[in-house]
Amino acid sequence: MEILGYIALTAVVVLLMEAATWFTHKFIMHGFGWYLHEDHHQPGYPHVFEKNDAFFIVGAIPSILLFWFGTRGGINYLFFIGLGILIYGTLYFLVHDVLIHRRFKWFDKTSNWYLKGLRKAHKIHHKHLGKEEGECFGMLYVPMKYFQEARMTTIKK
Repeated sequence: MEILGYIALTAVVVLLMEAATWFTHKFIMHGFGWYLHEDHHQPGYPHVFEKNDAFFIVGAIPSILLFWFGTRGGINYLFFIGLGILIYGTLYFLVHDVLIHRRFKWFDKTSNWYLKGLRKAHKIHHKHLGKEEGECFGMLYVPMKYFQEARMTTIKK
């Protein structure tokens, strides 16, 4: 496979990870994995780490294994699948933990309509404190109405 093929493969994996995240969030985190995710939905959770952070470790394992197997005997396509998972995980950390939940104060004053739309959709997701009746399970792609609302408020300023 040529380098452009590897770049395309990595990009496709990043996009597919959004679908995997939606599915995992809706059916695992808000299903049988609620025990680990529940503290994330409690307002003012006082600890630096949450049980929910275990999902980062679970998500990192496939990427690590793919890097390992993707470098045996030279770099192969598995490496680039692992790279796509790593890139998505990095984006998830930056958007979810830094931008939305502000666990680090790096992007406090954004006026970007896309980032504001993501933040609004996640706030709607967190208005439900229980595992039922959730909405907006995606991370990088959420219902268009949140982007439109954010764009309108950004344009008016």
